[in-house]
Amino acid sequence: MNAIITVVGSDKVGIIATVSSFLSEHKINIEDITQTILSGNFVMMMMVSFGSADITIDELRQQMNRKAEEMGVEINIMSEKVFSAMHRV
Repeated sequence: MNAIITVVGSDKVGIIATVSSFLSEHKINIEDITQTILSGNFVMMMMVSFGSADITIDELRQQMNRKAEEMGVEINIMSEKVFSAMHRV
């Protein structure tokens, strides 16, 4: 299963490192990533694969919510199927 992770918040050192390290610890592969700074706000979108993951998407959501609070950012996670269905024309 694939999922889309978005991270939005004030730009600060370590956001990418924190998120990617956490994903790596749980064997979640980053398939694609894009990030930018918009008016001082950090914006990142990742496509990740759960093929070898040792946690579920629901567990990832719970744990990433705690990380988001610590970093002062907003992190959203949804399955690729849901994301694709929402953005289908």
